[in-house]
Amino acid sequence: MTTQIDTKQAAETLLNRRQPEQKFDALPIDIRPDNIDSALAVHKQMIELKQHKVAGWKCLLPPAEGKVVISPIFSDSYHTGAQACLMPEHTRARIEPEIAFVLAQDLPAKAGGYSEQEIQSVIASAHMALELMQARYKDDCDAQFYERLADCLTNQGLFVGPEIDKQTAFNTATIDIGVTQNGKTTAYEGKHPNKLAGNPLSWFVNFALENGFELKKGQAIITGSFAGVLELEFGQTEISYKGLGEYTVELVSK
Repeated sequence: MTTQIDTKQAAETLLNRRQPEQKFDALPIDIRPDNIDSALAVHKQMIELKQHKVAGWKCLLPPAEGKVVISPIFSDSYHTGAQACLMPEHTRARIEPEIAFVLAQDLPAKAGGYSEQEIQSVIASAHMALELMQARYKDDCDAQFYERLADCLTNQGLFVGPEIDKQTAFNTATIDIGVTQNGKTTAYEGKHPNKLAGNPLSWFVNFALENGFELKKGQAIITGSFAGVLELEFGQTEISYKGLGEYTVELVSK
């Protein structure tokens, strides 16, 4: 059953929950999203409430009928350069290795939508990236999908690393990933959840614009993790994507 909810109060509550080492119960019923439209309405209220602009987006192809994966990422939790700052969870830094695609220009809504070729043409660059993760619900919480969607599906931020070949990035299906901390390297056989890293872009752009979100020049779009959530120590971390590139980033606890 779909109910009218106070989306502004839901947005305020969810934003206030972005605290280190905190876990919460499901939202009160009167502010609990229970469908896609109400979850997206909460995202729009978050964007209105935040003093920081939208710097990026999280997306995947729809995982099932009646479900979507989309959430804004704000500039106060968007990082480049030598450090990525994130809130700890059980003292650990939780990240997902991804590829980010950066828009070359603003994208206005367009009748009939954008073709895959048109969307690829407005991507300025592709980068190795880390989605910064934080599970904000208690382990035994019964919060359902749409509430978790409104909460940005455990996203807490984004680190955008060095640029990689754009055409290769669109067509990347698998990556051998290496993560080195304190002299120890762990290898992961990375596989994209939507077959190719570029596959979600066309769906995301058209869905976002159809639903009233603004896509702006410079925003980075991440399209899915190649290795799920990795729980790492804070500190100097070397990341390698075999055949694409490597970099060092310091994971810093907020």
